[in-house]
Amino acid sequence: MGDTSVTTLEGREAAVPPPVATETGQGLLRRMRAPRRPRLWFEILLIAVSYWTYSLIRNAVPEQKTAALRNADWLWNLEHHLGIAVEQSVNHAVNSVTWLIVGMNYYYATLHFIVTLAVLVWLYRSHPGRYAATRLVLFATTGVALIGYYLYPLAPPRLMTDTAFIDTVLVHDTWGSMASGDLKNMSNQYAAMPSMHIGWSVWSGLTIFALARTPWVRILGLLYPAATLVVIVATANHFWLDAVGGLVCLAFGYTVARLWYGKLPHALPRRVPHPHGARRARAGVRPPAAVDGEERRLLPDGDRPAEDEPLPARPGPAPGP
Repeated sequence: MGDTSVTTLEGREAAVPPPVATETGQGLLRRMRAPRRPRLWFEILLIAVSYWTYSLIRNAVPEQKTAALRNADWLWNLEHHLGIAVEQSVNHAVNSVTWLIVGMNYYYATLHFIVTLAVLVWLYRSHPGRYAATRLVLFATTGVALIGYYLYPLAPPRLMTDTAFIDTVLVHDTWGSMASGDLKNMSNQYAAMPSMHIGWSVWSGLTIFALARTPWVRILGLLYPAATLVVIVATANHFWLDAVGGLVCLAFGYTVARLWYGKLPHALPRRVPHPHGARRARAGVRPPAAVDGEERRLLPDGDRPAEDEPLPARPGPAPGP
């Protein structure tokens, strides 16, 4: 009889391979905060649902007419004290030029959406690594604006009763505002503070200026929010200080993105690796590379031969008898 081998407890413990380390919460958070390639179907769904939710909440805020008109009078008086209450003069001056004010009415109604969506599409196609962070700025900006609509109802200048502001959409019978004419029942008319026309246009302008390469495109990026400011005042849809509220919301959006990603969106890498390549990198596996006519085998970094170490010979056919 042969000797009976006895496996000790220590031997059994040594034979068991060490367990694979589970991903900690900190590691999962780090992965969630890392830039990743956006998915088209998810982005379309996210934007559609988010805008629907934004419109639903904004329009569900009670139209506190008395409070909104009182706040508008207070804001108008404040601007007089600050010496910046020129909205009425701008409104009347631009209204006297029919082609200009009609163009501004359509500008107010359309470019707010067209330019913002166009910038999102451009980011998705040309700057996928920065897309999610820049989109987060936009979403956080819009989200905090909803709080402003609820806490501070404000009538736009055109709805004030004791002033001579002109509602240019009604006067020129143009389709230019969801809060005028036949469309006024579809939108909360007393949600003028903050101005998301300014929040979204400055977001678009800064994104274009920071990331575009063509000089004249970068200049257009800066001119767009400036033109939007003139339009919202000339059409009597906002006060100057509504624009300041929009900038405050945008600053909050950039702060959220900075805290989440650790950098401002434009400082992130333009492109991110493909998910399959990222998984191989996390596993410590490199793709095959040609070395002296031979393919270096896919081995973890610790098991790879040194650069000056010859590759192990491939087994050849067994010698014949």
